[in-house]
Amino acid sequence: MRRSKSLLDRRRNFVMEYINSNQAKQMKVVVLELSEKLFITERTIYKIINEGLSLSHVS
Repeated sequence: MRRSKSLLDRRRNFVMEYINSNQAKQMKVVVLELSEKLFITERTIYKIINEGLSLSHVS
């Protein structure tokens, strides 16, 4: 099943904003919370984080 680009962009933005607003917590806790909120795997969240970090270095 393909996801729309706008849905993926919104999810990516939500993950990055959530991480930025919860920096005081351990990463494992933040990833677990995101997994429960978005119903996606931890692996997918780490992939989004890595893509976000690589995009921020390019800009």
